[in-house]
Amino acid sequence: MTMVLETAAGEGVTGALTLMVREARLLCPGVRHVVLADPGGRALPTFTPGSHIAVNWSEGRHNSYSLTGPSIEPDHYAISVRLDENGHGGSRWVHDLRPGQPVRVSRPRSAFAPILNARHHILVAGGIGVTPILSHVRAALEWGRSFEVIYSFRDRQGAHADELAALCGDRLVTVSTPGELADRLVPTLADQPLGTHLYTCGPAPMIAAVAEWARECGWPPGRVHSEAFGAGPLPEGNPFAAKLGRTGMIVPVPSGTSLLEALLDKGIAVPNLCRQGVCGECRLSVRGGEVEHRDLYLTDEEKASGDSIMPCVSRAVGDRLELEL
Repeated sequence: MTMVLETAAGEGVTGALTLMVREARLLCPGVRHVVLADPGGRALPTFTPGSHIAVNWSEGRHNSYSLTGPSIEPDHYAISVRLDENGHGGSRWVHDLRPGQPVRVSRPRSAFAPILNARHHILVAGGIGVTPILSHVRAALEWGRSFEVIYSFRDRQGAHADELAALCGDRLVTVSTPGELADRLVPTLADQPLGTHLYTCGPAPMIAAVAEWARECGWPPGRVHSEAFGAGPLPEGNPFAAKLGRTGMIVPVPSGTSLLEALLDKGIAVPNLCRQGVCGECRLSVRGGEVEHRDLYLTDEEKASGDSIMPCVSRAVGDRLELEL
């Protein structure tokens, strides 16, 4: 999982840690594996499976990458990063890291944690989306939880495929096409006991397909969890105004500017991380007005209630929105 974050100049990564590159190697074509450790050899903060760290790669710019290693008082954080030649430069920066270099990162955060009381976990990974799935697998093995994994990747592009096979044994199935994924997953979804939870991480089209198959098999939305690489390009949207309920302040939001950007430009502090509608960090309460939900974080029920908005991507349907700010 990769998310791009840009903050205003001078802002740091919240609760930043300065770590040292202990290892950097090519994992498979286009994917570099980097191991970060405390320079003094101290244990790092424990994290929830599915967590990510924000890596500071330039002034005011950070990318978030899923952690793949052990989660309880680890002696290192490990990330695997796919090179994006059309990106902003963060993945290239990571690919150029060498042992001994210092790297500033945030403390781990999670928006894709396992459900601890689930009877069974179905884990579906697509491409580099295997990274948070790997940490789920480690935790499931450590705590003796029931799970199975389906990993979809193109020939020679299976990051961590060998490691996953060693961990999972016969609980792992690998496929290489959408058709093969459907053939293996749909029968599994159709024959699962109550209490089973489904987790998917990968490209947005794959996540949408898996969610649709689950819906057709009668799965309630609350048992389907996903983490995408990002919401993708969005239309600029119509201009609107946001009223701050506590002060009465009116904040104009032009077309092509997000509500989050408009609030930050006015000096209104809003916690944020991914700016792609994925992580849930910037969630705000809505007092009035209708929301055009564009995020990948809120559930269908939460979107239908209309009392929350992810201001990094979502907008007002009309010309006015009132916020609990």
